[in-house]
Amino acid sequence: MFTGLVEATGTIISFDPIEGGARLVLDIPFASELALGDSVATNGCCLTVDSIDGNHVSFDLLIQTMNVTSLGALTVDQKVNLERAMSGTARFGGHFVMGHVDGKGLVTDLSPVGQDHRLEVQIPEELAKYCIDKGSITIDGMSLTIANLKHNVLEFWITPHTFSCTNLYEMKIGAYVNIEVDMLAKYVEKLFAEKYAQ
Repeated sequence: MFTGLVEATGTIISFDPIEGGARLVLDIPFASELALGDSVATNGCCLTVDSIDGNHVSFDLLIQTMNVTSLGALTVDQKVNLERAMSGTARFGGHFVMGHVDGKGLVTDLSPVGQDHRLEVQIPEELAKYCIDKGSITIDGMSLTIANLKHNVLEFWITPHTFSCTNLYEMKIGAYVNIEVDMLAKYVEKLFAEKYAQ
């Protein structure tokens, strides 16, 4: 379980194909606090620590993971958003995030407006039903509030702190990002579907 509050950004050291998937090696600022088997949300995708060598942390990705998420398009030196699984004693911010990516979104705008930035992301139409104005959604591991919703195009306003402390500062228009919709909306949908199916 995660919160969507990015702890730090990591740098991709290598991303190499292996049998059945790929091995991702990241330079992670909090690597000394990790252990084998720990979960780390990487651009919103929950990955398991496979090995640790100093600040270099390795993860094995399945082909399915690369197909469903934007991780398959990662390149060396690229920055990724990182968050460790939340502890039972930590304060809860953001919203409930599972680290299970629902699909990929397309960045259609990222432009400065005063001291802030306007971010626009087009998401798959089948995910738009889980979104509401002022609701929460996870974009590349960031818990963001939807400022405006136009069918399947979401608008966000990014503060200077969020822009500088995440991978947004190097994000480009046309990039794909990982999307995880609010899991509470999915639970509600399932409950109502089962109720009215009876």
